[in-house]
Amino acid sequence: MNIDTSLMRRRREKQIKFERSVLRELSLEKLKKSVQAHFGNIYSGIGMVMDNAIEEGCYDVAVEAYILGSHYSRLGYYGEPMESIKPRSLKEQTNLAKALADFISYWSNFDGGNGALDESLHYKCEQYVDHWWVEGFTKGKMKYKMRMH
Repeated sequence: MNIDTSLMRRRREKQIKFERSVLRELSLEKLKKSVQAHFGNIYSGIGMVMDNAIEEGCYDVAVEAYILGSHYSRLGYYGEPMESIKPRSLKEQTNLAKALADFISYWSNFDGGNGALDESLHYKCEQYVDHWWVEGFTKGKMKYKMRMH
C-alpha cells in the first residue's frame, strides 16, 4: 500500500505560500514599536536596557503568534466571529506567552522569587501574544477577502 504524499506536499506548499504573503504585511518597525509599547524598558542581567537578544526573542514570538492568528483567519473569513475562534487557539497562545515569559526571565533581571514582578511579566507576555494573534487574524482575514493568498 503506497501513501500518496503529493496531497500533503501540495497542502504544505500552499500553507507556506500563504504564510509568506501574510508576513509581507509585517515590518520590523511595527515589531520594535510593539516591544517597546508592551514591555518598555526591561533590564537584562548585564545592565543593558532591552538588549538585542531579548528583543529578537520577542520578535520570534510575535511572528509565531501572527502566523497562528493568520491560520485561524480562514474561519473568520467564512463568517465565524473572532470571539468564538480565539478559544480554539488558547492553548497555543498560552504556550507562546509562557515561553516568552521564561525567555525574558532567563535573560533579564526578572527573578522567579518576586511574585508581583513575575505575574506582571506573564500578563504582559499574554497581552503581547494576544495583540499579535489579533493582528495576524485581521491581516489573514483581509487576505482571504481579497483572495491574495
